Amino acid sequence: FPFVHMVWGGGILASWGVLDFAGGIVVHNVAGIAALASVLYVGKRKVADRGPHSIPLVALGTGLLWFGWYGFNAGSEFRVDSVTAVAFLNTDVAASFAAVTWLAIDWFTNKKPKFLGLLTGAVAGLATITPAAGYVSPETAALIGIIAGVVCFYAVALKNKLGWDDALDVWGVHGVGGLIGIVLCGVFATTAFNPAGVNGLLHGNPRFFLVECAAVLISSVWAFVFTLGMLWLINRITPVKVDEAGETAGLDSSLHGEAAYLEGV
Repeated sequence: FPFVHMVWGGGILASWGVLDFAGGIVVHNVAGIAALASVLYVGKRKVADRGPHSIPLVALGTGLLWFGWYGFNAGSEFRVDSVTAVAFLNTDVAASFAAVTWLAIDWFTNKKPKFLGLLTGAVAGLATITPAAGYVSPETAALIGIIAGVVCFYAVALKNKLGWDDALDVWGVHGVGGLIGIVLCGVFATTAFNPAGVNGLLHGNPRFFLVECAAVLISSVWAFVFTLGMLWLINRITPVKVDEAGETAGLDSSLHGEAAYLEGV
């Protein structure tokens, strides 16, 4: 994972002054763009997706993610101080505002308030605040959450319109969320909430904004190209996609010879 070193290990991006508090580039953007490359390379399923398996389990999983994210973001300070506290608070605020924003847009667009939209919006907010969690104010975190809810909602809508088979919306939520989180960190970062950080564009430092944008562009291109090459190479050795018979039978049956649920039950 070269971006771990580039950003957090004293590598080239660190020398440029790039900041990524808990993984907007290192985790979310790289993973989301890799997912997009995978979706495009593997292609669409021939058997139609029947929708979420269990929304109650999605809710449980989202709750576990949200709780774990406190450690993920606040823990990135590596000690307990005022920055730890603001990162913890910003994580909660951004996720909450993004969840309600996604729900509102979904309700307005589809005429029904969807619990799945609320949950997806929360994860979008968590992913987007990640790189800026320890560098911005709680008021800014609320704004970032709203922006995340809007932008990620329409990114997922674009994916649906284009017919990309991204089952968990990894590109629309994590890839796009990580990207805009880094860009917004470049805009809103302030030393008033983290003296060890830097001021962003709105606080008189356009250079920091530019290096953040350059860094996320580089990470996006690298993740996309590398993943395509990796999948091409793997496919020469073992297929990266099951055949239509395996899809029809289901992966549990075709790969393991057993299924979680009996048909019709």
